[in-house]
Amino acid sequence: MKINILGLGIAALLIFFVTTVFAEEIQLSETPQNDSNHIRSIDISNIQNGEVVAKLTLDHPLPTLPMGVSLSNPFRIYFDFYQVANGMGKNIQEAAEGDLRSINIVQVGDRTRVVLNLSKLMRHDIRAIDNTLFIRLVAVAENQVVNAAVRFAEDTPNKQMNSLRDIDFRRGTNGEGRIVVDMTKVNAGVDVQQQGDEVFVEFVDTSLPSSLRRRLDVVDFATPVSTIETAKKGDNVRMIVRSNGRWEHSARQSGSQFILEVRALTDSEEELEKRKRINGGYTGERLSLNFQDVEVRAILQVIADFTNLNIIASDSVSGNLTLRLKDVPWDQALDIVLQVHGLDKRKTGNVIFVAPRKEMADRELLDLEAQLQITEMEPLRTEIFHLNHRRVNSISFEGMLSKRGTINLDEISNTVTVTDIPVRLTEIRKRIQRLDVFERQVMIEARIVEATETFSRNLGARFGIQNSSNLGSNGLGISGNLTDSSALAGGGSVGGGGNLNVNLPAAAGVGLLGGPAALGLSLLKFNNNRLINLELSALETDQKGRIIASPRVVTAHGIEAIIEQGDRVPYQQATSSGATSIRFMDATLRLKVKPLITYNGQIDMELNVNQDKIGTAINQFLPPPINTKQVTTKVLVENGGTVVIGGIFDRTENQVVNKVPLLGDIPVLGNVFRNTTKVDNKRELLIFVTPRILSENLNLQ
Repeated sequence: MKINILGLGIAALLIFFVTTVFAEEIQLSETPQNDSNHIRSIDISNIQNGEVVAKLTLDHPLPTLPMGVSLSNPFRIYFDFYQVANGMGKNIQEAAEGDLRSINIVQVGDRTRVVLNLSKLMRHDIRAIDNTLFIRLVAVAENQVVNAAVRFAEDTPNKQMNSLRDIDFRRGTNGEGRIVVDMTKVNAGVDVQQQGDEVFVEFVDTSLPSSLRRRLDVVDFATPVSTIETAKKGDNVRMIVRSNGRWEHSARQSGSQFILEVRALTDSEEELEKRKRINGGYTGERLSLNFQDVEVRAILQVIADFTNLNIIASDSVSGNLTLRLKDVPWDQALDIVLQVHGLDKRKTGNVIFVAPRKEMADRELLDLEAQLQITEMEPLRTEIFHLNHRRVNSISFEGMLSKRGTINLDEISNTVTVTDIPVRLTEIRKRIQRLDVFERQVMIEARIVEATETFSRNLGARFGIQNSSNLGSNGLGISGNLTDSSALAGGGSVGGGGNLNVNLPAAAGVGLLGGPAALGLSLLKFNNNRLINLELSALETDQKGRIIASPRVVTAHGIEAIIEQGDRVPYQQATSSGATSIRFMDATLRLKVKPLITYNGQIDMELNVNQDKIGTAINQFLPPPINTKQVTTKVLVENGGTVVIGGIFDRTENQVVNKVPLLGDIPVLGNVFRNTTKVDNKRELLIFVTPRILSENLNLQ
């Protein structure tokens, strides 16, 4: 009974295959030709005078010609073909013809983008003959670029420089956000790049009116776009478009108008991404398979019918398989079948080739050996590369040459001479174009401000009895300051000092010429020509100072720079043998910095700033000390911004009272019997750093 059921199953399966093939033949004979359009081939030809022509062959003529958009850094031109699919079976085509390096063909939904990767700026035009498109690329001569730059420098910006006239935002019919920018110049340079949830649009050599320098909030339009911010950046204008959710963008330029569209992903595209996340990367439609001892070829045929793909099996594919799969993505089911029988697959376009792993590896090995044989037999070519920004010995070409290739580096002329097959020359050319670029430079200026404020106040008095025989008849009055020898010998004594009973004068200020101000009074006359004299002395000093040091240095992106100025202090150092040697210690003002320019134009710096000064020597046998102030940090600063990277505030308060016990504590009268010193010193150190990015002509951006 079991054998009869298995036989009936196989017979039913054979009948299904026969009817399916017969139905497909009838459908192919009765249904008309599919109207979908595809890019079938791209042929490239090099014409004299540096012109390159790319010929694109399609299934049907296009209703309208696509608009080419030129981009820079790197140089490229792209065309968007709507309602056109990629029928070439590959996404990249190497060119290596003139200044055209390669062509990328990327299909997203019903739109296919053709990107022409260039080695330098080129003009383009496009024309169509039936279902064939011809894209002609013309190299721009260097003298034309130089002359244009000279004329731009001589003329006014309004005549030569592009300017934005208006920025408009609209909501498309399908809910996409559309940004329309009107410019004054036709076919101006525009660079579009995506980074995370932001799209950066760079308008090259463009001015921005103050009325358009603003931030637009467009959330209420119910599109993926949330904000649009436009600002000036050097000679260019940068527009930052921020979006939410899952989206894709497309840009096109027509004359003096630039249009950027941001479209939310459709449900099918969102579903495709969701399948990848749920099914571990598999995106196929789900199917169920239940077979008992069926040939592998039959299962491959069922999967081909389910997916409408062309599956070609090698003659060595054989064997039977029993499996039961329920609600499994078809691409996962195909991988399971191939893994069970040790098979492998290669997909080209909508064709899948299936063969045993060893046979597949042998085929690829034969292809590789054939390519190696072609490489060994291919004629050699010699090309000279001139480097503009890098030194030839700073770029490594290890592993890029074939066995027959040779390379010569000339450091005097800064050129690289390579002799090799064309494929290797193309790889070396791409490497040089990627690495030989202008290293942006940064000027870093530091300001070290040291502010000092000192204040001191000294109050004192001397009190004693003096003989009035040398005074006038009345013996009373102002007598100036007391000149007793004991006071000059050293203050602070009480009694036993000639005419002075209390000797507590104000102390002289440090570093000041002369002593404190003094006022002497004869207060009272006794018998025997004796006078009671009082001398009050006071000194108050208030000093303010500011020291500014401003080191600055210019360095390239990612290169550490050091600038310093100061003295070197010699001192003796004893060795283990007992001898002495002279060594030097630096007392310098130094700025050490390593800047990195980020993508959004900010500057990340590793900084070390120190200011050393020679102090006062303690004695003649020891070298003077080094007073140092130093800060080491890492900061992120915008271009042209100023940041305070360090600050030290030091304050010293001191009050000293010398007095006669008990008498110095008497209110008011006690001031005669005491000496008071008050000190209040402040010192503040601030370090400011300002980085500025330099343009290619070494001007500040």
